[in-house]
Amino acid sequence: MSVPLTLLGLLERAPSHGYDLKRDYDAVFGRGKPLPFGQVYATLGRLARDGKVVISDVEPGDGPERKRYIITELGATEVETWLTDPVEPEPHLQTVLFTKVVLALMLDRPAAHYLDTQRAAHLKRMRELTEIKRSGSLVDALLADHGLFHLEADLRWIELTAARLDALAREVRR
Repeated sequence: MSVPLTLLGLLERAPSHGYDLKRDYDAVFGRGKPLPFGQVYATLGRLARDGKVVISDVEPGDGPERKRYIITELGATEVETWLTDPVEPEPHLQTVLFTKVVLALMLDRPAAHYLDTQRAAHLKRMRELTEIKRSGSLVDALLADHGLFHLEADLRWIELTAARLDALAREVRR
C-alpha cells in the first residue's frame, strides 16, 4: 500500500487535517493495521516539501496547531497517474514460501513438515477471512475475497509442491 498516494487521494476529495486523514485511512484502508499518527504527519511533511500539498490554514487545537492540507495540481497529477497505471501483477517468482521450502531441502530439514505447518496457518487465516466476509461490510467482504483467492492459490502451490517434494529435493541438492 502506498501511504503517500493514498493520503493524496483522500486529500483530492476535500482539504483535511492530519487527524481526519488518519481516521479516513484507518476506516477504509487500515484494516487491522492502523496508520500511526507520526507516519501521517511525516508523510504530509514530505508531500508538502515536494510540492504535492500545501497548508491552507492553521487553527489552534487542544495540543499542536491544526493544519488543513490541500492537494496541489502536482499532487493531483500524481494521483491520476497512479490510479491509471496498472499494479504489477503478483505473485513474484521468488516468494518467502518458495525460499523456505528450497532452503529446508538444501539443509536436509523437514520441508514436508514446513509445508504442513504453512497449510495449517493458511487454513486458519482463511477461516478468519471467511468470518470477516460473512459479518462485515461490502468493503470488508471484497478485501476478504482478495485475501482468500491469494490463500487458495498458495494452498494449491503447497499441495503441488508437497506432491513433488522428492523430485525437488533431488534437483536442489545437485
